[in-house]
Amino acid sequence: MFYVLSGALVALGILVLGIVAVRLIGALRRYSRTASMVTASTQDQAGLVRARAAAVRVALAQRRESSLTHNEKASTIDPERVKGGH
Repeated sequence: MFYVLSGALVALGILVLGIVAVRLIGALRRYSRTASMVTASTQDQAGLVRARAAAVRVALAQRRESSLTHNEKASTIDPERVKGGH
């Protein structure tokens, strides 16, 4: 008679283990999907930040280049006067 009780307890243990495994696998799938979405979003945002930084560097270089070109042509400062300190 004890073997029937032992068999029932083993069957119940396997059933509980199966339910826990199924729920755990579902949770791991949801976690994996969420983690991949967060990674993709973070990479997209980092790419946008890099692109903006590059655009700022290009704009500053163009502005500096333009400023140097304009200053050489339209300078009203006498270089000899600056050198002499007068």
